[in-house]
Amino acid sequence: MARPVTIFTGQWADLPLEQLAAKMGKFGYDGLELACWGDHFDVFQGAKSKAYCNKIRAVLQKNGLNCWAISNHLAGQMTLDPDDDDRTDGFGALPEYCNGNADLKRDWAVKSMLAAPKAAKNMGVKVVNGFTGSPIWHLLYSFPPVAQKTIDRAYEWFKEIWTPILDEFDKCGVKFALEVHPTELAFDLYSAKRLLEAIDYRPTFGFNFDPSHLIWQGMDPVEFLRAFPDRIYHVHVKDAAVTLDGRTGILSSHINFGEPNRGWDFRSPGHGDANYEEIIRELNRIGYEGPLSVEWEDSGMDRDYGAQDALEFVHKVDFPAAKGAFDAAFNAENR
Repeated sequence: MARPVTIFTGQWADLPLEQLAAKMGKFGYDGLELACWGDHFDVFQGAKSKAYCNKIRAVLQKNGLNCWAISNHLAGQMTLDPDDDDRTDGFGALPEYCNGNADLKRDWAVKSMLAAPKAAKNMGVKVVNGFTGSPIWHLLYSFPPVAQKTIDRAYEWFKEIWTPILDEFDKCGVKFALEVHPTELAFDLYSAKRLLEAIDYRPTFGFNFDPSHLIWQGMDPVEFLRAFPDRIYHVHVKDAAVTLDGRTGILSSHINFGEPNRGWDFRSPGHGDANYEEIIRELNRIGYEGPLSVEWEDSGMDRDYGAQDALEFVHKVDFPAAKGAFDAAFNAENR
C-alpha cells in the first residue's frame, strides 16, 4: 500500500486553513501537516480543547484530508536560539509583548513546546515535528577559537531545557521529530548522534528526515537513514540543487534564496539533486510506513503548480517494498 502523501502548510500560512484545505483536497493530497502558526493550528487552544481539535479535523475531513503530524518549528527554534536580535521578533505565533526580550521569547517557546504534545494527542496524531534551535550555530567556524567546553555546554543546556518537554511528550504518548537542519544543534549525521547521546537515546526523540538540508552540505541522505533506522518518525519530501561554478560556495555569499549566484537553492521535489529512488528504497528497507510530506520551497516556480507537480512526483517515485526475493520462485521449496 502506498504511503499517504501530505503537504506541510508552513509555506501557505498566508491562506486561511479552510481555503488551503479546499485547495489541497482538490489537488488530491491525502492530508495536511499542520503548521502551528497562521490560523492553521494553535497549540495552546489544541492543548486545552478537544472541541477546537475536532473543529480543525472537520475542516480537513470536509475536503477528504487527514492529519498525521503537527509542526511547531518556529517555537522550537526559540527554545535554544540566542533570541537576542530582531530575527525572532514576531516569529510564528510569538506574542508581540515578547519582542525584543530574549527571556520572554524563550519562556513562551518552552510553554508552546510543552503544549504541543497535549495538542497532538487531542488531535489524534502521534508526531510533532520541529526544531530545537542552537546557541552555538554562530560558532560553526571556530575563529576566534571556540573552547570545547563551550560546545559541550550547549548540549548540556539542550538536555536541561528539553528534558521537561520530552517528559510531557512521554506522558502524552507522542513523539518529537527534529528536522535536522543548519541552525539546529543537529545539522548533520555526527551532530545528530551527539544530540541523541545528550538525552541518552530516549525513544521519544527522533527525526523528521528532510534530504534537502543534507544535499547542499555534501552528504548522502541515504546514509542518514542507515545511521538512524529506528529514529525516522516523519519524512519531508523536499529537494535542493547545488550550483557551484567555481565562483559560488555553499555558504551562499549572503545572497537570498532564488537570486542568481547562490551556490545552492531549494527546489521543488524532483527538480534538484536528491536521489529519491534510493531514498524510497531505504525507507522501504527500514520499514517506514508513515506519510511522505511535501515541504514545498522553490523560488523559481509558482507554488500552485509546484504543489500539484510535487504530488505527481511523489506518487510516481513511491513504491512498496518487495514481499520476498525476486528469484524466490526458482527455489526448490517453492516449486
